[in-house]
Amino acid sequence: MGVLEDKGRARLFYRYLSTVYDRINPFIWNEEMRTEALEMLALDADDRVLDVGCGTGFGTEGLLQHTEHVYGLDQSEGQLEKAWAKFGKTDRVDFTFGDAERLPFADDSFDAVWSSGSIEYWPNPVAALREFRRVVKPGGKVLVVGPNYPRSTVFQKLADAIMLFYDEAEADRMFRDAGFEAIEHRTMGPSYKPDVAITTLARVPDDG
Repeated sequence: MGVLEDKGRARLFYRYLSTVYDRINPFIWNEEMRTEALEMLALDADDRVLDVGCGTGFGTEGLLQHTEHVYGLDQSEGQLEKAWAKFGKTDRVDFTFGDAERLPFADDSFDAVWSSGSIEYWPNPVAALREFRRVVKPGGKVLVVGPNYPRSTVFQKLADAIMLFYDEAEADRMFRDAGFEAIEHRTMGPSYKPDVAITTLARVPDDG
């Protein structure tokens, strides 16, 4: 387990990162990537969507271009404060302080879950994905963007020491263990590193 796959350390890390996050983020996760991922999710205008690990609201902003029914959750108060400053606590988005592995929502509450740049900090990704399946209606969709596993052995060792990086095979395993079906993956990234991220789209079975 990487050093940041610990909730306390991750919260401390984001307490400081939140002050510069919006300036750094475009070099790793930009609007073009967000647009491509949103096209994969293919939301309807009346869909209720939960943004897990919403951070300062970059993904949230994109979701609002497709539906007005957006909810955000994050475990970092520093990140949420930035999001509140942009959207208000409940004006355009209902924000909640919470944990991806213990979502404070009832079963079948949402039509879709979106999570970008958060899975790498979860100590138990499969537990979080099972929570996603629980709160999404049968037949609904879940999209997760995370860091693609590097090809270089040196960078693999570094990645493993810091946080969760994974490839398509591992993404497949995690989503299947969590009970999803119709799983597909796509790598994406900025021009200088077009495969830096792995985006997975999956569906909750029709029987839930």
